[in-house]
Amino acid sequence: MVSLLFVRLRRFYLHRHIVPTETLNGLLLTQLPMCYLHRDGFNTLSADRASSSSSQSVIRTVCSLVCQSYYQQQTHFNSTPRKLNLSIDSGSLTPDQAIAVVASLADEAGSMVALSFFYWAIGYLKFRHFMRFYIVLSMSFIKKGNLERAHEVMQCMVKTFTEIGKLKEAVSMVIEMQSQGLTPSAQTLNCIVGVAAEMGLLEIAEYIFDEMSDRGLSPDSCTFKLIVVAYCRVGRIPEADKWLGAMLERGFLVDNSTCTLIIHAFCEKGCVNRALWAFNKMIEMGLTPNVINFTSLINGLCRRGSIKQAFELLEEMVHKGWKPNVYTHTALIDGLCKKGWTDKAFRLFLKLVRSDNYKPNVHTYTAMISGYCNEGKMNRAEMLLTRMQEQGLVPNTNTYTTFIDGHCKLGNFDRAYELMDAMGKEGFAPNICTYNAIIDGLLKKGRVQEAYKLLKRGFKLGLHADRVTYTILISEHCKRGDTRQALVFFNKMVKVGVRPDMYSYTTLIAAFGRQKQMKESEQLFNDAVRLGLVPTQKTYTSMICGYCRNGNTSLAVKFLQMMSDHGCAPDSISYGALISGLCKESKLDEARRLYDTMMDKGLSPCEVTRLTLAYEYCKKDDSLTTMVLLERLDKKLWIRTVNTLVRKLCSERKVDMAAFFFRELLDKDQNVDHITLAAFMTACYDSNKYALVSDMSERISEGIGTLKNTKPAVTKYASGAELYGSVVMYLWTDILKQK
Repeated sequence: MVSLLFVRLRRFYLHRHIVPTETLNGLLLTQLPMCYLHRDGFNTLSADRASSSSSQSVIRTVCSLVCQSYYQQQTHFNSTPRKLNLSIDSGSLTPDQAIAVVASLADEAGSMVALSFFYWAIGYLKFRHFMRFYIVLSMSFIKKGNLERAHEVMQCMVKTFTEIGKLKEAVSMVIEMQSQGLTPSAQTLNCIVGVAAEMGLLEIAEYIFDEMSDRGLSPDSCTFKLIVVAYCRVGRIPEADKWLGAMLERGFLVDNSTCTLIIHAFCEKGCVNRALWAFNKMIEMGLTPNVINFTSLINGLCRRGSIKQAFELLEEMVHKGWKPNVYTHTALIDGLCKKGWTDKAFRLFLKLVRSDNYKPNVHTYTAMISGYCNEGKMNRAEMLLTRMQEQGLVPNTNTYTTFIDGHCKLGNFDRAYELMDAMGKEGFAPNICTYNAIIDGLLKKGRVQEAYKLLKRGFKLGLHADRVTYTILISEHCKRGDTRQALVFFNKMVKVGVRPDMYSYTTLIAAFGRQKQMKESEQLFNDAVRLGLVPTQKTYTSMICGYCRNGNTSLAVKFLQMMSDHGCAPDSISYGALISGLCKESKLDEARRLYDTMMDKGLSPCEVTRLTLAYEYCKKDDSLTTMVLLERLDKKLWIRTVNTLVRKLCSERKVDMAAFFFRELLDKDQNVDHITLAAFMTACYDSNKYALVSDMSERISEGIGTLKNTKPAVTKYASGAELYGSVVMYLWTDILKQK
């Protein structure tokens, strides 16, 4: 029996090249501790009892014990591997002996017996992470044609080796086993994808997906679902969206739980439009949206500021028979407060207070308190805190942090420190968000040393700077023009593994742009795009402003076009920056076209844009084009712009041009601006343009009193000097009265 077993094991090892030939005899015949079968178990004797046949004896004894244990439990199990109750000292068995045992059992006793020993053995660390153990058993099953059990062993190997960070090695072995006749199954590859996705190793998951396709295996809905869910969990929404689209294109359906996760993840990352698409797709597939789906979407819409759309969705939700719960109401209250509509939010809050079914929870109170803190209404916020505690609700860290942030914005740092101490007494340790609120407030008030001292205190307590902390510090140094130190903080953030967001990049891009260092801005912009971040309206505008400062309007125009192509609509600031830049380079035709484009899109140019373009045409004595530009403005903006333009022209001693626009101003509005009138009269007097003064005196003969329709009229004056003196006296008297 021993000789037969030896020959079989030797042939098995040699045929599969598992053990080198020169060490094979040593593996099977080496001197091992003598073991014997005892009624109390498998015990190790002293070394002086060892003999040359000990290894074979060990293997035979273990095989016998395994079979005995397995068949004793046969009546209690069906076709699943037994959990053996072996009286074996695992310390007496080497990994190589275990390999010999499992191979012998697979050949002689059958797959189920071998698997039973296999599962017993991998319960011990010395066998659990010994790859040859898995390979030998799997190849034994391949030899027997039992591929299902071979795949089971490979799947088990993937899971156990993942525990010690050797997933890649396990995956390579699974793929290599194809050369031994074991083509990876969809179930095995899904197992690998699932394990990789669970650990966040999404590159490996995608690699396995490609392997499926290359080897002729068709990924199923489970494969897609695993990858989509994994990307959602790590917040990589573009990738999740891509895989979801591919899944649906292949005709696979998504279950309700997956849809819920996808919608929630999309909303959390601000991809509300895509979440709405997934929501509608969910309905098309015949799935019924639930309260969680509706609430996630309502929360996403509220966070985006689409309050009207959120209430429309609420109406649809109620129409479909779902009752909004406290979380739905909390999302709406929070959205209204962020919009600055705290009165409307409070009405909804009171409705919830009076409800019989749902009562405000700590998150609802915190949302309402946050609304009042943002408006600086700290008395109302304190009142709500008292009411909250009366209801038996305990303020949490977020509640306290909200209060602290509100007081810091108003400069009430003593109260902020009191609240921080109160947190500790209530059992809530201030977190990094709490420290961020105070540090941000201190920096904005110029108390830099105190802010850094507080930050060090937080670090000593074990806190770690997060993205917000670094962004606050970066912003502070950018405001002071210290881009070098800002970049130091930025690089440190990356080094410690905190991923910068688009706001962090935009802050630095704008700072370098203000210093005309556009190479640095370009590098930062490209780095952000390469990382998958989406440039915002402010990012593009910062680049446009920077190029215009550098006199490179051609690149600024390129970025404006890129902005539109990428679905980021330019606003009046984006257009205004480029128009000002073009005006500086005397490219008035291009500036005029942009101005018209902006007006056609319904955007209202800011006063700087209006005045800059109008003044450039005035410098060319093209008052008619200036009037055409200004005529597109509404009356209020037209009057404000012309008043400023007249003053600007007067300061530049362009009195005749100023008179032209002043006449137009008087024709459109009899309520003459005091400052404009004084500036015009001063310019006329200094330029000896008394004829212009006489002309204007005709137009204002009904009196400057028309400013307020109650002041006494000013009569005609024969002398320009007399008119000027009268006007000055009138203005001075009026200013004194206003004081």
